[in-house]
Amino acid sequence: MIPGARLILLGRQGAGKGTQCVRLSRHFVVPHISTGDMLRAAVREGTELGVMAKRVMDQGNLVGDDIMVGIVRERLSQPDTMGRGYILDGFPRTVPQAMALDEITAELPLDVVLDLDVPREMVLERLSARRVCRDCGTNYVANGSEKHPWICEVCGGDVMHRDDDTPEAIDHRLDLYEQQTSPLIEYYSEHGRLAVIDGLGHPDEVFRRLTASVDAARRPT
Repeated sequence: MIPGARLILLGRQGAGKGTQCVRLSRHFVVPHISTGDMLRAAVREGTELGVMAKRVMDQGNLVGDDIMVGIVRERLSQPDTMGRGYILDGFPRTVPQAMALDEITAELPLDVVLDLDVPREMVLERLSARRVCRDCGTNYVANGSEKHPWICEVCGGDVMHRDDDTPEAIDHRLDLYEQQTSPLIEYYSEHGRLAVIDGLGHPDEVFRRLTASVDAARRPT
């Protein structure tokens, strides 16, 4: 394994992207850049961006391209990403965002774009059962036997059902994914940078598929 990589991990929310991004980040020794985490931090801090983002996210909609491109441009200019690489999680979500990212990364282009493929019905089931620590963001799965109040095992914070994890909001987000984000698959496929990864199976096996695909993309020809 060679440290460093410049990746995007695509896929429907609830496909296990977050967990796999963390593992890939540790494996390749690069920062995991989650635009969702960046936005939620702004919401918690009550910044002007956070207030705007909360209004949009509570409705299950996507934050506008201009705001997201600006956030990512600033983050990718930091020394750690310039020197070691990164894993982008949650960006780009639209073709215009992808085109903007191509301009941002023109001098240090992406190694590969991974599409973690999991059926929609399974994603809906997973997200409906998801619970999140309000303080540290650790994810849990509700199975009906939880204690109340539910306390996070990592930091001791309250484990909550996110406002945007209602069935209606989830369906709306999945519809938006199909309408706006799915065209990214065609965009990156046409540019020869896409690798579709089967997201079903044990997480360790899915992780092996992901790392093998990254290694293959970075192997000298």
